[in-house]
Amino acid sequence: MSNLTVLPIILPLIAGIIMAFIHKRTTIVRKLSQIFTVVNLLVVGGIFLYVLQNGAIILETGDWAAPYGIILVGDLLSMTLVFTSNLVATACVFYAPKSLSKEQEAFYFYSFFFMLIAGVSGAFLTGDLFNLFVFFEVLLMASYGLIVLGNGKAQLRESIKYVLINLFSSMLFVTTIAFLYSVVGTVNMAQVAERVQEVEQQGILTTIAIMFFFVFATKAAVFPLYYWLPRPYISPNPVVSALFGALLTKVGIYSILRIFTLIFNQEVQLTHTLFIYLAALTMIFGVVGALSTNNIKLVVAYNIIPAVGFMLMGIGIFTEVSISGTIYYLVHDMIIKGVLFLLVGAVAYVAGTSDLRKMGGLIHHYPVLGWLFFIASLVLAGIPPFSGFIGKLLLLRGGLEEEEILIVIVGLVTSLLILFSMIRIFVRGFWGEKTEIPMPEREHKGKMMAWPIGLLLTFSVLLGVGAEWFYPSIESISKYLMDPQLYIDSVLKE
Repeated sequence: MSNLTVLPIILPLIAGIIMAFIHKRTTIVRKLSQIFTVVNLLVVGGIFLYVLQNGAIILETGDWAAPYGIILVGDLLSMTLVFTSNLVATACVFYAPKSLSKEQEAFYFYSFFFMLIAGVSGAFLTGDLFNLFVFFEVLLMASYGLIVLGNGKAQLRESIKYVLINLFSSMLFVTTIAFLYSVVGTVNMAQVAERVQEVEQQGILTTIAIMFFFVFATKAAVFPLYYWLPRPYISPNPVVSALFGALLTKVGIYSILRIFTLIFNQEVQLTHTLFIYLAALTMIFGVVGALSTNNIKLVVAYNIIPAVGFMLMGIGIFTEVSISGTIYYLVHDMIIKGVLFLLVGAVAYVAGTSDLRKMGGLIHHYPVLGWLFFIASLVLAGIPPFSGFIGKLLLLRGGLEEEEILIVIVGLVTSLLILFSMIRIFVRGFWGEKTEIPMPEREHKGKMMAWPIGLLLTFSVLLGVGAEWFYPSIESISKYLMDPQLYIDSVLKE
């Protein structure tokens, strides 16, 4: 059964290669991509259920036992995130034909799309720090192809900024791995976690830990390293923005969660206290950005940042309850950010603008889009009984139990401001006087965009109203992360 672990990586890679060879046959490529994505979702869902029932599956590639070979670890955390990623990808692949031009579809969109999914899945599944770097590069190369898909001076400018920032963080990433290897003599995560306990000079490890955090914080858009994020995420096509907003920053947060629960958990008072302060600043500056603009795409892009702050808050508090909150919020945010980027893309298309000041009365022509946006806004802000509320409740409970009152207050105020930033779009964009009748083609395409968004939003709503079904699994992941020896024993088979 261990061979199943590689399927979430291999299947998208095979699909991407096939699509590259037939990229000009748009209709065939579109249908094949949708079939491949659904099949991959079903396969990942099957593996996820197996792991849920039987525990982690470990693949030692080439029959080289850990820590000598390349290891893929399909535990409950990684498979939960791989399944969620493929759920978002499925909605995006059905939304794409309504959003992209035929020229964009023909210009290797689906090949880059599948490469991105393979890279994200590999980053979640790898048990090796160097291969985490490799999969980061795979997903980044795919994202470079997707972000330049289109034309225009603004898109080119933001693409250059995005590429330069990620090149710098990638260089620092591989340098930091080299430093760690020089200290512990391995890059296998389980063996690193075992050997760091024996290192006498813990100050060196703390320095390396902060360097790793700097790398992952840049990719996750933690304060003050978030400055690059908003505009590169809104410059490409909305379906690309949805993939970026739902998946890319979450790989950075996952890396912080995995590394700082498994390996760098010796100087908690230093590293994790820093996380709490940075989480508070990330929430504040992110939501201020969302309130400062009338561009509806920018509002959603800025709202990625406070969500990262909430997840970092749980890691900083570092209890079973707070880690459960981080995991729950991570899954919730992957889905809802995908929903919101697809929604604002559809709204901007039917309105002919993304400027909120030039909109009004859209709900009279597009009631489905309007009410989907309203529900998604409540989910994002954490209104009961939706999934955002469950994640925040666990995070705030963890903060109160550890008497971190300041971060709890910041979290509550930030949640209210997030709700205000989104409801402002609903009131000013959808409500109001009935505007002129839209063009038939635009109206038809706008309505067609709604159904993949609706299906994805349904999963987000279920994650909240069905919390009693999902929470036991999230809680078991939290307990697993808080006991690193469980991971070490399962990989090294001790």
